[in-house]
Amino acid sequence: MNLKSTLLALIVVLIWGVNFSVIKFGLEELPPILFSSLRFFIVAIPAVFFIPFPKTSIWNVLGVGVFLGVLKFSFLFIAMKADASAGISSLLLQAQVIFTIILSVIIFKEKVSLAQLIGMMIALFGFGFFFFTVDTNITLLGIVLILSASIFWSVSNVIMKQIKDVNLLHFMVWVSLIPPLPLFILSYFYESHEPLTLLLNSSVKTWASVAYTGYISTLVAFAIWGWLLKNYNSAVVTPFALAIPVVGIISSNILLNEQLNHIETLGAILILFGLFISVLGNRIYKLIIRTEKRRV
Repeated sequence: MNLKSTLLALIVVLIWGVNFSVIKFGLEELPPILFSSLRFFIVAIPAVFFIPFPKTSIWNVLGVGVFLGVLKFSFLFIAMKADASAGISSLLLQAQVIFTIILSVIIFKEKVSLAQLIGMMIALFGFGFFFFTVDTNITLLGIVLILSASIFWSVSNVIMKQIKDVNLLHFMVWVSLIPPLPLFILSYFYESHEPLTLLLNSSVKTWASVAYTGYISTLVAFAIWGWLLKNYNSAVVTPFALAIPVVGIISSNILLNEQLNHIETLGAILILFGLFISVLGNRIYKLIIRTEKRRV
């Protein structure tokens, strides 16, 4: 990967890491389900009138739209409204890596390598630390909601895993058309009967939050990520995602003055180390073997 592509990958990591703190700003004035609905609405409209439907089954679009757009983001935003800090949310959400591996084993009969197994065990041990620190930066409900969101994300990953040769930007635009209506209906009945009043009274900071999560975090970042995946092997690109929770924790500390306690810090280190082993363990091992062979 050349310098330009590396910088683009780091830009995506920065966008997605900071996104969790930006979401917190929007949730100060808007209820979570309505916020999530707006995030996708501004992406889908009017883009769907200019971007062709992706060359894939409508069921793939509906599946990702429901699991990623409706379920994953609703559970995440509800948790972040009052039950989880931005930094911890960015960290625990990465449980999707583990759930994706498990689902791939069940559905695609993929084999789990020793490195993946060791990495998952370390990460799961790290996740356990957060159950001992509830009601500080996250509640028990927040943990359940975010882990549920990560499961829904992993389901959408499995759906996208079987999609071949599809323009990811076009796909995400049409996926964004699915969540707004059901989310708006849910918000109307369970959050507020006067959504227009809430929107009209929202500050510039709130609208900036919606615009960032919609245009920057969804369209721009996914477009760059899709370009990287199209031009480089996924094994080269995906490890960059490991830095997202690091940026999330740092940015939440700077922008929101959130801080992890000692137990949460230890849990975070174990989770990141476990994810690192799961994603990069096999390649590091092969690199060591090749190096040893050259010496011999």
